[in-house]
Order: sequence, then structure tokens, then C-alpha cells
Amino acid sequence: MSPGDEHDYRPADRGGRTDDPYSTLGGTRQTRTRLPDSDAGHPQARRPARNSRSLVMIVGVVVLLIAAIAFANRGGGGSDDDASPGAKGRGSTGSAPTAATGTKPVQGKTGTIASGFAHDEQGAQSAAANYAVALGSAEMFDKAKRDEILDAVIAPSSISRFRDTLDKAYSRDFFRNVGLNDDGSTPEGFTFISRTAPIGTKVVETTPDRTTVEVWCTGLIGLAGEGSTKPVADGWFTITVELVWVDGDWKASTHSQKDGPAPVGGDNRASSAEDIANAVNGYGGFTYAR
Repeated sequence: MSPGDEHDYRPADRGGRTDDPYSTLGGTRQTRTRLPDSDAGHPQARRPARNSRSLVMIVGVVVLLIAAIAFANRGGGGSDDDASPGAKGRGSTGSAPTAATGTKPVQGKTGTIASGFAHDEQGAQSAAANYAVALGSAEMFDKAKRDEILDAVIAPSSISRFRDTLDKAYSRDFFRNVGLNDDGSTPEGFTFISRTAPIGTKVVETTPDRTTVEVWCTGLIGLAGEGSTKPVADGWFTITVELVWVDGDWKASTHSQKDGPAPVGGDNRASSAEDIANAVNGYGGFTYAR
């Protein structure tokens, strides 16, 4: 969730976003209460069902589970066509399971970022997911590290535009807004967290050398530490990345973000700032490849 996520990298006259970069994060929690079952007009509990009826229901549930497992295991059996270049053509809106396909889409890495993606829809989706992780990382708040990330994931023809936009976005006011010092450093005694986790990807348009992918994500951002005024919060958003095939790899040429889809908040008790900091420092991120 870099500030570029909340602002489309395109100019404003082309539909770029201008709202608060982190307005997608946090929010209220909703709690659902389940009332006791009762028949209409009769507050007393319903009589238990007869044993024979219960047995029929149990057998029915087991049958449904077996059918669901069998259906799920069929996935990927005929998906080889999805791995060929331009398999679905322009305007493709289908989604594919994230099960292994037998094709290795990632051949190497640039620094810590995956590279060498397959020249097909599968490779484009993997690239988009990996780039979403990189562009939403805490490293984006450091100028030198940010430039390294942009060099690794952005098409050469778009590098200057991305860099100029982000250098302006990562301003003193923005750093203060997320709880950092004026120079972007983390206040002493705190741990700054910014992490994006892709949930799924979808190809929305494709040609052999240009593919647009939507990446549905959740993410964390904030300061973990006792007395933090910017506690770590989660958010849900969808990133749209237009990728171009350049020098044997997929690179991002445009990047934008919109809110949601967001599920109903669960009833989990919020962890302490120390637990959150330990979790982020102790659990590394993933390379997303299919």
C-alpha cells in the first residue's frame, strides 16, 4: 500500500485518483448476534428432530462434501490452454484456480523481487501479484530502496513518470500522516508496518505483449508500539496493473487502486502492538507464483 496505490499513476485528467492515500484502511468492525431459533409466535425452543431425520441430514451433508471435494480436484485438469500466450484474447474476464499448473512462471529475481515471468496470462498474473507486494512494502518509504523497486518492476518508458509522482507523494506531510518522522524514518521505540498480501488475480484484457490484471488485496499499515497514535490497521482494495512485455519480462506501465471488495469484520480480539510487531518481523513475505 504505497502512496502510489491510492493515487493512480496516470495524470488526473485521465482518471487518476486524488483522494487520501490511506483512506481505504481501517474502518469499523461489525458484530452479528445470532438469536435462539424459535417458531413464529412461539418463544419456546423447537422440539428436536427425530433421529431418522437427523441421520438423513448427516448422510446428505457427507454426500455434498464428497461431491465438493471431487469437483475441486477436477480443477486444473484442462487448464493448459490458459498458459498459452493470448489464450483468451482481448476482453478476457475469466478467473483461474491458483493451483500449480506445471509451468514455472518465475525464472529468477531482481534483488528480492521475482522476475523472468512466463510470456502468457499466467506469468502476467504472477507478475502483477508480485509487483503489488513490492509497491505496497515499507521499503517504498525509503527513497533509495523505492528507486530500486521501481527499476525492477516498472517499464523503462514509465520509470520517470512513476519516480516523479512518487517523490512528490512521499512528502513530509505524508510521512507525518502515517506516523513517521519528517524524513520518513521510524520514530524510536516503534515498528513501522506496510505490507500488501494478494488474495487473487484476474485478467481483464490481454494481447500477446500487453495485459491488464486486477489484483484483489488485503494489507496492513501503521506504527506498532506502546502509545502509538497510528496503530496498525487492515484494509481491502483492488489494484489494477497494466503490464507490457519488455526485454523478455512483464513490467508495469500503469497502476491504480480502488476500495474493496471488503468482507464483514470478524470478532477477533485485536492483538497487542508488541505481538503485531513480532509477527511482521518474524514472518517474511511470499513470492507469488503459479
